[in-house]
Amino acid sequence: MPARSPEMVLLLTCEHGGNRVPPAYRSLFQGKRKLLQSHRGWDPGALVLARMLERRLRDGFSVALIAATTTRLLIDLNRSATNPHAFSDVVEPLPWSERSRILWHHYLPHLAAVVSAVAEPVLQGTTVVHVGVHTFAPVRNGERRTMDVGLLYDPPRPPERALCDTWKRRLEAASPDLVVRRNAPYRGTSDGLTTILRQRFPAELYLGIELEVNQRFPRRAGPPWTRLQGLLATTLRDALGGISGTNGEQKSARTRRAES
Repeated sequence: MPARSPEMVLLLTCEHGGNRVPPAYRSLFQGKRKLLQSHRGWDPGALVLARMLERRLRDGFSVALIAATTTRLLIDLNRSATNPHAFSDVVEPLPWSERSRILWHHYLPHLAAVVSAVAEPVLQGTTVVHVGVHTFAPVRNGERRTMDVGLLYDPPRPPERALCDTWKRRLEAASPDLVVRRNAPYRGTSDGLTTILRQRFPAELYLGIELEVNQRFPRRAGPPWTRLQGLLATTLRDALGGISGTNGEQKSARTRRAES
């Protein structure tokens, strides 16, 4: 008997999981250690969070994690290749031939892996919930960001909106002091990996969500950071449970119609 396909697949990605510089470009970043360690070089805590979510949620869901640890200062994996800010000001002076090489060796493999992870289940009619895990700087351009968690989505896509509404309610109910915002500190429709994938896959089968967490939690570490990670995992599990149940009911209805 063939294995039953899952009702839903959870895909976790982490585009800014580290600040590693490939050997071929170390001379380019010589003397830029402070820049590499800043929020411009990576998303502190994002990979730790993504790995924890994968561990906590794989018991009950079909979960995959695709992560990158090359510094975003080389190439930003969460932008389209044609975005003028895909290359940082450190890399921009390089000739196009060298920037093209960076695209081929560091950008396109990640994009291809994510597209493949979405396409395979979608082609079988299985819903994919894609959560891109990120963290954001507490202060940007002199402005302090007071929010703790941001959930980014595309408002005209009802499944994404519904998932984020549910996840937000669960977070606030579990921790009333937690400040959770939708489509902040960035817009969910801004250029990025989820917007690229929305152009390829239908709204009812692909939900592209970006999770943004204030870097003050991983920077300070300790119990508040540990507690927040657990809270995000528990509430995401609850929110996804609603989607999985709905998908199951829809598939059962399709089966009944086919048998009638």
